[in-house]
Amino acid sequence: MHLGMICICQAQLGTSCSYRLRKCAWLCKNWAMSKTERRTKQLTTALREGGVRITRQRAVLLDVLAMADDHPDAVELHRRAEQVVPGISLSTVYRTLTALEERGVILRHLFEGAPARFEHAEADHHDHMIDVDTGTVVEFTSEQIEKLQTELAAQHGYDIVHHRMELYVRKKPRTP
Repeated sequence: MHLGMICICQAQLGTSCSYRLRKCAWLCKNWAMSKTERRTKQLTTALREGGVRITRQRAVLLDVLAMADDHPDAVELHRRAEQVVPGISLSTVYRTLTALEERGVILRHLFEGAPARFEHAEADHHDHMIDVDTGTVVEFTSEQIEKLQTELAAQHGYDIVHHRMELYVRKKPRTP
């Protein structure tokens, strides 16, 4: 019982736990961190297997990248890493991203009119909407679109091997 307080489990998972709130917060924090820790380990392993040395700067960059749930570009990743370890070079960021992309653990997206943006390769299939005014990238999935694409390919005698959909969008103006 949490004496009227909502535990983190309930807020994030929609379920309540049987722990006291203090212990629950610790468990939930570790549960939430596991995604970042898992990603960091995956990124680190990929670099090591590629023969890349894990320097302090690279370790910080891998942590920053592991925490990113948006689609940052190299300059943004550099800015975030530099807050933790001043002096990291932008060329280190680019070289590291290239090595990670070659190992297949991150994806490079070349959205129209913008620098390359990156995301984790572990994500389930999704498509993107890019706000042309703000650059915000919104991920979405649609069973209707997936079904239609499969039907269209079949009508022309094809099976889909891979596809990527990018919608360039602008917020509708608010009407009073």
